[in-house]
Amino acid sequence: MPAAASPLTTAYARLAEAYPGLTVEVLDPAAREPLPEGGGWVTGAGLAKGGAHLDAFLAWDDAQVLRDYGSRARPDVVASFGLHRYAWPACLLITLPWFLHRRVPRLPAAHVAYDRTAGRMTVRPASFACLPDDPAATLPGAVVVPDEEALRTEVRAAVAEHLEPLLAAFGPRMRRRGRALWGMVTDEIVEGLWYVAGVLGETEERRAVRELELLLPGATRPYVGSAAFRALTGPDGEPLPTRDRASCCMFYTVRPEDTCVTCPRTCDTDRIAKLTTAAAA
Repeated sequence: MPAAASPLTTAYARLAEAYPGLTVEVLDPAAREPLPEGGGWVTGAGLAKGGAHLDAFLAWDDAQVLRDYGSRARPDVVASFGLHRYAWPACLLITLPWFLHRRVPRLPAAHVAYDRTAGRMTVRPASFACLPDDPAATLPGAVVVPDEEALRTEVRAAVAEHLEPLLAAFGPRMRRRGRALWGMVTDEIVEGLWYVAGVLGETEERRAVRELELLLPGATRPYVGSAAFRALTGPDGEPLPTRDRASCCMFYTVRPEDTCVTCPRTCDTDRIAKLTTAAAA
């Protein structure tokens, strides 16, 4: 089917509206169009090979840290930044169509290309899962599943299928293994969708919290932990939503005084101060 008729196009258009730094093109799976290459493009499969592909990808992160912060980061920290900057948008390719339209694309690493300097991704879905009452259920490539929990299982499987080969390549450079790597993926799933839903409005943000708690309740291997949302109390008694990350992004090694608000290193007192300042702004 033409890209314009893809069951994913509308979701990716809303992604571009909410997050203008990323646009997604859907290739026609029947036409076997090649993924873009050259210039700033890299494929998920290329990164999974490691070697020169991964070296070139991480060179950008190394240069960015030096340019923006005036000193070099450790190689394992650079690799952690690089994986985050790929995995955050890659997870949204799967989670946002599920969240908005209950459609879950299967996107193996070989079916995704990324040009991060231009904020572009190109995808060729292998198939997509949907519910029986979805109008797209009769389209080519549709895999109909019986209920919402089956669809959540498809989300977890699709993300794992895409990122597992990349974890094998990035992991040794990050000096992290199994549980630590999957904890990072858990965080990318949750924080990417939480952020975009927040841009779409308070109602969608609250719905995303509920959906993510069902998606990642805490016993869904290979993922580590739960969505881990909780609320703190602000200085005027107002609720301040936060969550506890399953992993650390390692940014503290570059800026020790500037930890993330959801970082396991950030105490609740500091979280309240940061969240209150952000709300006032």
